[in-house]
Amino acid sequence: MKVLKFGGTSVGSIKNIKSVKEIINDGNKKIVVLSAMSGTTNALVEISDQIKNGAIEDALKSIAVLSEKYIIVIDDLFENSILKQEVSNYIDSVFDYLRSLTSEKYSEFLYNKIVSQGELMSTFMFTKYLIQEGINARLLPALDFMRIDKANEPDDFYIKQNLQRIIGEALPAEIYITQGFICLDAYGNVANLQRGGSDYTATIIGAVVEADEVQIWTDIDGMHNNDPRFVKNTHAISNLSFDEAAELAYFGAKILHPQTVMPAREANIPVRLKNTEDPESDGTLISKQWEGEGIKAIAAKDNITAIKIKSARMLLAHGFLKKVFEIFEKYETSIDMITTSEIAVSLTIDNDKNLDAIVEELEKFSLVEVDNQQSIICLVGHSVVKHHETHRLFQVLQDISVRMISYGGSNNNISLLVSTKDKILTLQHLNKYVFEFVNA
Repeated sequence: MKVLKFGGTSVGSIKNIKSVKEIINDGNKKIVVLSAMSGTTNALVEISDQIKNGAIEDALKSIAVLSEKYIIVIDDLFENSILKQEVSNYIDSVFDYLRSLTSEKYSEFLYNKIVSQGELMSTFMFTKYLIQEGINARLLPALDFMRIDKANEPDDFYIKQNLQRIIGEALPAEIYITQGFICLDAYGNVANLQRGGSDYTATIIGAVVEADEVQIWTDIDGMHNNDPRFVKNTHAISNLSFDEAAELAYFGAKILHPQTVMPAREANIPVRLKNTEDPESDGTLISKQWEGEGIKAIAAKDNITAIKIKSARMLLAHGFLKKVFEIFEKYETSIDMITTSEIAVSLTIDNDKNLDAIVEELEKFSLVEVDNQQSIICLVGHSVVKHHETHRLFQVLQDISVRMISYGGSNNNISLLVSTKDKILTLQHLNKYVFEFVNA
């Protein structure tokens, strides 16, 4: 059995929905994980924000606009009058529910209830469409088996027990459909795996059912060696190891949710990135195997804050770094990069929610400098720090002001910190030095 995940763009139009049907209708048993239709989650987030800001009339107008979009899709997608009415009734009930939520006080729980509706609508509609087309499909509600624990990590035991039970109790089907992204928390409230979490859902399910392969379908042909939005002549990578893919995902490769590879790596299940526009293409295969050494790909992560902590007390002092790190632990703030000298330590964070409180505590024993709007440029490849061509990347220092360099913490990753205003130029120059010169 395979697990296939399709993003919002893949089910964002009648044409794309029909294309997905053709891809999955190959006679083999599978589980299909769907995101909300493209634009739906953004619209639901906007509705949530309008409720939060007390703009109830605006929220109701936004609900009406989104409802019209689905009316048009249903009308174009369904020829079977019975199924069309069934889907229409369900979609109407969802929008009635959204309207009822506008009278509730805003909270994180309310937000989660609102944004979850996108996946619920897309999966119900798509399942009924498959049935119309003569395909034996069954809907497996993710809220019946997908749960996170108190630490917001997947509750593996609960998921396995309940997913296996639900599949066992369901009528036999060729294709099982479920929602990505949404789940329950440890207390039974609707929650989610954060934006992009549908990928994560797919690999969690893949690990539970011991899938032959998990496929992540998007509208590009796999993981590219650089960001094609900013750099010309990039190409898809045929093979990545789990470690390489994890580094790229964490440091900004948009095609993959940062936590996606973890369940697959633990269960040793290959993950393949595929393109809905070119189904016959092999895409990018992510597995325990690695091929070749040196830099394979470059990714960038924005919204980084750099913090420089300088203190004469650091010189030959025991426990200084412990004291610093305990402050970040106290405020549940993860650190991405770190460099040290005799009297200073520089580090980066990607969540500035508690920045003011952190700085206030650090200033009790040190001088603190904060630089916002920074980007981490990550260069990834097997044993990249040992490869004889790696020195080429440092030619970028003649073109760009680099704030920090992380080298040697991982054999597979070298990271540079630059101002975000220099990010695109840095990606372009690195592409020239690392890929174009090598291949020239």
